[in-house]
Amino acid sequence: MAIFPARKEEQLNLESITWDDLTWTNIVGPTKREIDYLAKNYPFHPLDLDDCLSRIQRPKLDEYKEYLFVVLHFQVYNKETRVSTPAQLSLFIGDKYLITLHGGQLKPLQKLFQECQENEETRQASFSQGSGYLLYRIIDRLVDSYFPILDRILSMMEEVEDKVFDENVEAATEVGILRRDIITQRRIIWPMRSVLSSLETRLRRFTRMDISVYFGDLMDHINKITETLDEAKEVIEVYKDADFVLGTERINRIIRVLTVLSAITLPFIAISSLYGMNIPLPGGVERGSPRSLLILLALMLALSGSMLLLFRRRRWI
Repeated sequence: MAIFPARKEEQLNLESITWDDLTWTNIVGPTKREIDYLAKNYPFHPLDLDDCLSRIQRPKLDEYKEYLFVVLHFQVYNKETRVSTPAQLSLFIGDKYLITLHGGQLKPLQKLFQECQENEETRQASFSQGSGYLLYRIIDRLVDSYFPILDRILSMMEEVEDKVFDENVEAATEVGILRRDIITQRRIIWPMRSVLSSLETRLRRFTRMDISVYFGDLMDHINKITETLDEAKEVIEVYKDADFVLGTERINRIIRVLTVLSAITLPFIAISSLYGMNIPLPGGVERGSPRSLLILLALMLALSGSMLLLFRRRRWI
């Protein structure tokens, strides 16, 4: 059984590994040169090749007589924006080949390719059951990479919960970032479910073993991810509403205090305007009697006290 080491095609951005009669070709950052190479050496439909260069393709599965063409999306977490973005993976799978095309952001796929290059046991375990099983191994690695991200989301939700119910912390920004990330994750994973559920039956002709059990486990992982994201979406919506209600309550409380202070000082402002009238008062332009000042102060205090009592009886304060 011959094993050929990985080789890098001249002037082409592709690498390939061949074990027995199966070849895995990995193209990172495909350009028109690599697409022309595939068009010359494989019976691929031109529209499928064009889709490999497009960044707006939705997950899909096209079946042909000699091969399958699959487009999948997986998440890539951006540490700066703290939001995941979709990364496209295009696949051509035939009886004796598997071709993967992606932008290089899918680290689990790159790691598996490197392991197959360097480790004979990994290469044999991945290649020995046909191209269909090799494709399963790739997808399984990429799906498993979701779980650390889910753990991060759940951890962030606990932190956001503490911030939402802490009056001294502004949580609206954190809630918005986490909500956006969850929505993006759901947008990535939901269309892929239908593709993966129909992929298993179409891969049977490219495998030497029954992979239904493996795909059943894979779909269990996908369903678990989907359910977790659905629960996270419901919880974050509750946090968003709670933050809005609590924020509104804090603003109303502040406005209430400011209104009370304004109402209390209003008699001072109103009565002190009497100094602008032609009434002699101590400290005025015309020296007046202290009794007039005392009367005015008493009147101010009486009005302020009456308003405080009124606010208290109405439970405004």
